Amino acid sequence: MSKLKFDEGRLMQVLVAPIVSEKATMVAEKSNAVTFKVLQDATKPEIKAAVELMFKVEVKGVSVVNTKGKTKRFGRSIGRRDNVRKAYVTLKPGQELNLSGEAA
Repeated sequence: MSKLKFDEGRLMQVLVAPIVSEKATMVAEKSNAVTFKVLQDATKPEIKAAVELMFKVEVKGVSVVNTKGKTKRFGRSIGRRDNVRKAYVTLKPGQELNLSGEAA
């Protein structure tokens, strides 16, 4: 498998934030996958490279979901939430990702 070369500065921006929700936690426990909010134009290979670079873990696969932003009202004015691109990153068995910040 050839390693694709990505710009490291770009990879640092690809992962916007980890998603911490009940669903994300259930997925993490069930299938050893971590959920991230990623850039709208991020590709699967980019996301894989970014996670491997930042967390020093081996990635098995990446699934991506695009969620449309909901329309919300604030009094009279109507606003829209941003569209969100979520990445479910499945880790290889035995790999663990520590999001809480302290060293493992």
